[in-house]
Amino acid sequence: MLQTPIGRLRLMGFIEGMSLLVLLFVAMPLKYFADYPLAVTIVGAVHGGLFIIYLLVLLYATLMLRWSLKWPATGLIVAFVPFGNFLYDRRLKTYLH
Repeated sequence: MLQTPIGRLRLMGFIEGMSLLVLLFVAMPLKYFADYPLAVTIVGAVHGGLFIIYLLVLLYATLMLRWSLKWPATGLIVAFVPFGNFLYDRRLKTYLH
């Protein structure tokens, strides 16, 4: 999976997507319902770092594969949508075949 630019992007998309879900569905409820704001501080920082790495991997894949604007723009948009990276991954899988 890590041998191709798309494989790297798919893996990083999964990791970044999971970090967004942990932020939204674990850390945020801990902050607001359990009065534990440190959860958002920690998970938010980790998610932010993973998001930057995801963007770099997306840029790398775009340059290596000489993609048109469609694929990287979609990859950027889905990063802000819960479960978006998982839908994007499905499209990337079909791109491989």
